Amino acid sequence: MALTFSDVMEHLAAGIQLPVNTVDKLEPDAAGTEVQGIVTAFAASQYVVEQAARLGANLVITHEGVFYSHQGHGSALEQDSVYQEKSALISSSGVGIYRFHDTIHRYALDGIVEGLLQELEWEAYVERHLPEVSILSIPEMTVSGVAEYLKQKLNIPYVRVAGNLSATCSRVGVLVGYRGNGHSVIPMYEQESLDLVIAGEGPEWEVPEYIRDAVRQGKDRGLIMLGHAESEAPGMKLLAARLSRQFPEVPVQYIQEQPVFQIL
Repeated sequence: MALTFSDVMEHLAAGIQLPVNTVDKLEPDAAGTEVQGIVTAFAASQYVVEQAARLGANLVITHEGVFYSHQGHGSALEQDSVYQEKSALISSSGVGIYRFHDTIHRYALDGIVEGLLQELEWEAYVERHLPEVSILSIPEMTVSGVAEYLKQKLNIPYVRVAGNLSATCSRVGVLVGYRGNGHSVIPMYEQESLDLVIAGEGPEWEVPEYIRDAVRQGKDRGLIMLGHAESEAPGMKLLAARLSRQFPEVPVQYIQEQPVFQIL
């Protein structure tokens, strides 16, 4: 029996209760299409769609939205040339794009967090998983040592660090995506006795300013921002490996994008 887009989506969402306003959906809505190949990626960028077409994959599973907005672009971009060219590429390539955001974050262990911890080989150091953060006790390292380790394990050229780089840390909180905001992060330093928080991104005037003041007061608290994509892409890489095992009859490939920012 042929594997369809619907079969894959039902497998991924089995047992998950999604919110009414979920962003997880297939576009175009052609759920009965037979799967020729699957590509997973952090975002369905121009490059990812081009590569999917080149590989003969007609189902792209992406964590973030296609057109630069969490809830969807509405009609605001329809006259924009970048939107038009990308939209034409998607139509001409015949790929279906499944936004897979809310579901994977609702797995018993958040699938995006799991992918990051697996990529870092830090699963054994986890004390417990809370709804938005994983609390770890890692072998003692300096903040700068952790930064170098993260760059090496994730194969990324840079991270952003606030705090005393030479401070020793072992109690670490790990968050992904846009969870690095003050409301989520700041209370945890004292509640969980954290030395260091590793996050994807968050407002620069919140946790970074808290760290600035903490260091001024002589408190060794650190913050490392990986970047939104850099923190969440490993989860989509792990997803590809699992789909490959679940559906061995179709080719499955994870496509890695280059970091969107350059440091000059």
